[in-house]
Amino acid sequence: MSGNLFIISAPSGAGKTSLVHALLNINPQIDLSVSYTTRAPRAGEVDGKAYHFVSRETFIEMQKRGEFLESAEVYGNFYGTSQTWITGENTKGRDILLEIDWQGAEQVRRKFPSAISIFILPPSLEALRLRLTGRGTDHADVIARRLAAARVDVAHVAEFDYVIINDDLNVALRELNAVVLSAKLTCTRQLSRYQTLINQLQKPE
Repeated sequence: MSGNLFIISAPSGAGKTSLVHALLNINPQIDLSVSYTTRAPRAGEVDGKAYHFVSRETFIEMQKRGEFLESAEVYGNFYGTSQTWITGENTKGRDILLEIDWQGAEQVRRKFPSAISIFILPPSLEALRLRLTGRGTDHADVIARRLAAARVDVAHVAEFDYVIINDDLNVALRELNAVVLSAKLTCTRQLSRYQTLINQLQKPE
């Protein structure tokens, strides 16, 4: 039985990354796909964990070789997801989580229609503004662009299977984990996983 592929998207500042890390801490059955990017590492980011940091030239070569499941340019930087790694892990039965924007999600759904997509929303525009300002890593003009981009991101919320409001991290985490766990319990997957048991239960005594 192959693993599930989950897509998580959100406007910048919605708390998506914190939520994803919290999920990985409580659910050992799911792995995060580490994307490739041409942007510079932020303070504390480790190559191979936060992202695979590569040059623009290397990224374009990988793109030409068809190595990415999806790729996009965001704020002048390229981001891409390794198709080979995801396919291999899914075949082993591992659940994989993609933390990507709505454009990448659209590309993934075309290639993996069975992917389960989740959109994370902040509780309000003011909360989003405060979170972006609180980072202390971006200038005012960058924050303004991100807020404008958030409106575009949210316009695509209806394209996703699930929507979670990240007001309280613990509540949002429980909801996210519930989606992941329930995906393993669909009738199709359970019939495949427990076919021997089901056959035994149906035998007349």
